[in-house]
Amino acid sequence: MDGQSTNSTSKIGFHILAFSTSENGRFLLLAVIFLVYFVILIGNILILTLVCLVPQLHTSMYFFLSNLSVLDNFYVSTTLPKLLYITNTGDHYVSYNNCITQLFYFLFFADTESFLLVTMAIDRYVAICFPLHYSLIMNRRVCVLLAFPAWFMAMVNALILTCFIHELTFIGIKEIDNFFCDLKALITASSSDKNFLRKFILVDGMFIGAVPMLLILTSYACIISTILKIKSSVGRKKTFSSCTSHIIIVVVYYGSALSVYMQYSLQQDKQDKVFAVMFVTLVPMLNPIVYSLRNKDITRALQRAVSGFKTIPET
Repeated sequence: MDGQSTNSTSKIGFHILAFSTSENGRFLLLAVIFLVYFVILIGNILILTLVCLVPQLHTSMYFFLSNLSVLDNFYVSTTLPKLLYITNTGDHYVSYNNCITQLFYFLFFADTESFLLVTMAIDRYVAICFPLHYSLIMNRRVCVLLAFPAWFMAMVNALILTCFIHELTFIGIKEIDNFFCDLKALITASSSDKNFLRKFILVDGMFIGAVPMLLILTSYACIISTILKIKSSVGRKKTFSSCTSHIIIVVVYYGSALSVYMQYSLQQDKQDKVFAVMFVTLVPMLNPIVYSLRNKDITRALQRAVSGFKTIPET
């Protein structure tokens, strides 16, 4: 690959096309982006607050949900604030260094999300298939041993990919047909030979996306098999409903991400931006609802907190 040292990075930059709209449409888009960002932040902060304050929620399940809440707030904060700025000001330029920095954090948090969803599926598998041994198996040490590698492996993988992109050659101001500095868009914009990088990303995509998705779907297949053996129709219906919503999130996240990156040519397609919206904003927005706010323990904790505020005497 051509070294980045051959270029003067001060003369290199990117023009993020984002979403083209009319003047009236721009204000609507700005409002939608802000609302989505606000809902994600508030939803995850609410979950984190409840898990920290309510002792009954200090379990392995909510440990992983807390990790997911922290992650999703970081994840959307790598892309949406910049998109808000672009939409509000019309300034689509981003410097080379800022673009590479955004790429690293995006890859870091996106990969961590992929690994964390696997740990959460493992936790649900043990809880439903081995309920009598759940607390013994999923102790604090095991939870840390599952969560820490998810963050660490994602950071290492993001660093490797970012270094590969840093070694590519970029000349002048290049257009990025997306709303953030996307890996695929940067590869398309480079004038370097990309054959090795294409092969690496295909293998990496199997490790980061395809294998985790298969592991999750396999665990939920075992869970569903166990659910079908439950005698109580009410219990079976509730558990099956939760599993179904989890599977939908998994399919949307991995399906949209793999559709973008698991292509040898790595040439941008028109639908890439649509898929990016799904795995960058839609899934983080749905995660608090699907994994937490539909949960009985979280709902009860929230009701207690609200009723507690109402009973506070006025001064």
